[in-house]
Amino acid sequence: MRNGLLLEKNMKYTDIVWDFNGTLLDDIRAGIDAVNDMLARRGLSTIDSVEQYRALFCFPIIEYYAKLGFDFEKEDYYAVLAPEWVALYMENYKYSTLTPGAERTLQTLAALGYTQTLLSATEIEMLRGQLRDLGMGERFAEVWGLDNIHAGGKIGTARAWREAHPDAKALFVGDSVHDWEVAQAVGADCVLYCGGHQSREQLSACGCPLIDHLDELIDLLA
Repeated sequence: MRNGLLLEKNMKYTDIVWDFNGTLLDDIRAGIDAVNDMLARRGLSTIDSVEQYRALFCFPIIEYYAKLGFDFEKEDYYAVLAPEWVALYMENYKYSTLTPGAERTLQTLAALGYTQTLLSATEIEMLRGQLRDLGMGERFAEVWGLDNIHAGGKIGTARAWREAHPDAKALFVGDSVHDWEVAQAVGADCVLYCGGHQSREQLSACGCPLIDHLDELIDLLA
């Protein structure tokens, strides 16, 4: 049975729907290093700091690449740039770790009876592989990802999740404006983590609660 404990307690939410990259997985450095390698190969200006990266990053990723100066007339994003980035990222992400407090927060929410789902803009098999690498394959009730590596966004995936769980009272937790947009698209609340891929300034424009540490989510739910 889903959320029996929470239903008995009449809690506001039954489900926590997590973003992965930048929220549960601290892979910012891996993302920067991968794209900087691509930029350097093409003689383009590289990203100098995490702050600069957070100010530039956005969804869909093709728009982020346009900000960085990639010329799509010379190189196709889908056929050339996206596969190149994935290959470089997979080399670099091996040095990434879970976000501080992630394991403790997941365990606490599980003990409280929340159903926890992972919903990501990462290609699904790549995502499952990362979860296995991190020993998190059994952590979530469901894992939802994309059927491609283009990172165009996950609103469609979220709508499919909502169709499968129409009665879930969901809170989405992510680190980007797009995570807020996804929550809006399925009628869910959202909390945004400020230590991920976008700046606090960008996230604050969404008007939803912000947290600086994942542990703070527990207090918000109390």
